[in-house]
Amino acid sequence: MHLLLSGIVGSTAYGLAHAGSDLDRLGLFAAPTEQFHGLHRPVESHVTTAPDTTLHEAAKWCRLALNGNPTASELVWLPAELYEVRTPLGEELIAIRRSFLGERAVRNAYLGYATQQFRKLSSRDSSDETSRRRAAKHARHLVRLVGQGLALHETGELGIRLADPAQVRELGERYADRPDLAVDLLADAESRFRRPGVLPAEPDEAPVESWLRRVRAAHLSTPS
Repeated sequence: MHLLLSGIVGSTAYGLAHAGSDLDRLGLFAAPTEQFHGLHRPVESHVTTAPDTTLHEAAKWCRLALNGNPTASELVWLPAELYEVRTPLGEELIAIRRSFLGERAVRNAYLGYATQQFRKLSSRDSSDETSRRRAAKHARHLVRLVGQGLALHETGELGIRLADPAQVRELGERYADRPDLAVDLLADAESRFRRPGVLPAEPDEAPVESWLRRVRAAHLSTPS
């Protein structure tokens, strides 16, 4: 495995971490090109706990990012100090990060993920303390996803660190007790996503394809 890019993501990156928060890491790697020519393709993702780490093979990460996947996409938008591995090919990927952005994919992904969080939030029993904590977490994710998605749609930039973490926490607590209050937030987001934004209709796959081919050429075989 050739690790190309990795960094700290999740609550630490957003500015929402507290004492006891897990430290989440995300990265992408290049499988040796020769492994793609046998009967069995190489494993495309490695997920571990303690520490919490997710690594995606380069092609899989590209597919996720081209589809607007919020979790995968943030890897190329991290503040510099949160990167732990930045190879030359990783730097090239960061440089073409806007090629992955498309209006339809961003809208569908961010609104879709936010709606999923709303459904989870709405199904929690707020009278149970453990369930309520989970509800507040879903609510924080909902608020973050809406804000990040709209920022991409309207500015073409993905902000990882939240401008006002305290407000997101406060809204998380409020929505945990009253999930119905989040309905207006989602409705407003849907309305704003319908307005013209700055993103192209579809991602620009050509730079992505070129980058991936350079990755394959650079990592032809398994190190001996």
